[in-house]
This record gives sequence, structure tokens and C-alpha cells, in this order.
Amino acid sequence: MNHFSLPVIPLAVAVSLCLALTFIVFFLREHTRRFSNAERESLLPLAEEKPRLARPPAPAPAGSEPRPARPA
Repeated sequence: MNHFSLPVIPLAVAVSLCLALTFIVFFLREHTRRFSNAERESLLPLAEEKPRLARPPAPAPAGSEPRPARPA
């Protein structure tokens, strides 16, 4: 065997451990940040918006003709 051979198995184990630790860190960070689950969040675009009340029309100034009603 060549004395310049790479230690493939220790390198693969080190890379795998780094990837696993990265996954755990990101998972825990995301888990502690959110209080809801993925199923609930996937339905958020379908949630109804808060209804907004229409403002009544402004009163007509004194001495002007009444405004015609707008078609709906």
C-alpha cells in the first residue's frame, strides 16, 4: 500500500458527524422558535382574513346636490 493513502473511513465519519450535528442544531433552533406544527402552518394561506368594516360615506357639504348611490 502507498504511504500517502488517505484515511477515508475517519474522514467519512468526521463529515457524517458534522452533518448530523448541523441537522440537530438547526432542528432544535427551529423547534424552539415555533409554537405550531407544520400541518397548521401549511393551511395558513387558506385562513380567512379579518373582515374590515366599510366606512360610511362622508356627509355632503351644505348646499350641494346629494350624490347618487353607487352600484354594488
